[in-house]
Amino acid sequence: MTTNFDFLKTIDKNLYNLINEAEKLYQDEYFDQCMTQTRKFGENICKNVLGQRRTTEVTFDSMLATLKDCALGSSEEAKEFIEDLYFLKKHGNEATHSFKVKSDGMEALECLQRAFEIAINYSVYSCGSSKNILKLQYDTELLVTGKKSQKTLAEKYSEEKAKTKKSQKPKKSVKQYCSVKSTQNKNELPIFWILVGISMLISVVMLIMIAI
Repeated sequence: MTTNFDFLKTIDKNLYNLINEAEKLYQDEYFDQCMTQTRKFGENICKNVLGQRRTTEVTFDSMLATLKDCALGSSEEAKEFIEDLYFLKKHGNEATHSFKVKSDGMEALECLQRAFEIAINYSVYSCGSSKNILKLQYDTELLVTGKKSQKTLAEKYSEEKAKTKKSQKPKKSVKQYCSVKSTQNKNELPIFWILVGISMLISVVMLIMIAI
């Protein structure tokens, strides 16, 4: 079955198995256990990166402190790499030692996404893998359904943007037309013609009186 971390299979099978288990836990909605597993994944990567530079460091926290000291003045990628490891440690510890089950799917998803970035940076900058994998994007659809998305991230973004724009577009107001036809009684004479008739009658009477 295809996973987001398939590129790790040929680089470090142990790391692949650790993070693959984390994705399975997420799929089964064991979000706290998923975060604990991503922490374990991060700790093992940290140990691998330190290599011979690790001396008395035993805990994840002490290894991260040493790695941070080694990375002083280094690239932004290295700093983000360490920040992501700290994120996995923090949320993994909270999920492990909390008295209550958080069941926070979004938090667990972010742990997986950060683990993905960590895995890519580790593969390229520590193991010398092809830089082509830097183009990979975490596929949430693949995580949830087990099927790889046929659309690129750019295409998904464009679709969501179009939907948002369409929903925010104001609706055109429809003009209300109200036509009232006056109905006139055919048997009634208009007032104008009544007045004309009265005027003519008065004129005739006056002419008769003058003639007399």
